[in-house]
Amino acid sequence: MTARSTLIDAARWALHDGDGPAKPPPRAADIQATLDDPALAEALERSAAIGRLSDGDIRATRARRRGGVMLGLALLVSASGIGGWFALDPAPVVGRYETARGEQRDVRLADGSTLHLNGATRVDVRLDGDRRFATLGYGEAYFDVAHDADRPFAVRAGASEIRVLGTAFDVEMARGEVKLAVYRGKVRFGGAGAGGGVDVPAGWRSRFGNGTAAAPKRFDATREDWRRGWLDTDDLRLTELIDALNRRDGPIIMDPPRAIANLKLSGRFRTDNPRVLLSAIGNAYGFDLVVEGNKLRLVATAE
Repeated sequence: MTARSTLIDAARWALHDGDGPAKPPPRAADIQATLDDPALAEALERSAAIGRLSDGDIRATRARRRGGVMLGLALLVSASGIGGWFALDPAPVVGRYETARGEQRDVRLADGSTLHLNGATRVDVRLDGDRRFATLGYGEAYFDVAHDADRPFAVRAGASEIRVLGTAFDVEMARGEVKLAVYRGKVRFGGAGAGGGVDVPAGWRSRFGNGTAAAPKRFDATREDWRRGWLDTDDLRLTELIDALNRRDGPIIMDPPRAIANLKLSGRFRTDNPRVLLSAIGNAYGFDLVVEGNKLRLVATAE
């Protein structure tokens, strides 16, 4: 029996009104203590109807009170750490989380999972009783998913889907593809709503484009990443580097001309000073950096 089902049995026993089994199930004492909390009783009393009620009204009020108690239990159990998030028939938990350019944001979900959003990012999350689902609309986010064998977690980004139980990974919506890097555990990476795909374990990363996930490549998952101002990559197009830099504060970097847009870069870069970084790369790869007010423009060096 899972921890969640144990708590559900205990809650049902505490509310059985004398028609349940005589012997309390495991964790019943925890649930009963929550029910006996004066603060919960006061909240329920305030929500009770005022005035003389008919028998039908009383039955309806008892039903509403029972539902209110179970909602209170779900919230109190989550807050007190008694077994984590649960509910008998939970309504979906839905949320949208966004960041502006130059902003990063940490989000803790009701199931214990955490998100770290990069700048200019949007994530929609839906937690149901039997599954958990997130959609990366744009930008980049690091997911640290709480393990729950009864409720798998899926992340959809563009035409790709990542399926996990409990793990930590980074997802980025790039131009024409989705990039994945796994830091803990293992994920299944492939087309949304389709079978197949590739397994990507910790310390490996992959790209999804044209309906296919590429063979994973190794990377050092112990090194600091964009959350600490670093970008560590291989075969990074110049346009992708510009997109990553534009998620941070600082001057807006305009799209480069077609002649240099697909230059491939590999290495480890600091992202907190784009002007210095792009000037150094331009010296090596043949383009100049022009400052135009609060914007930076890349110009291919004349032969």
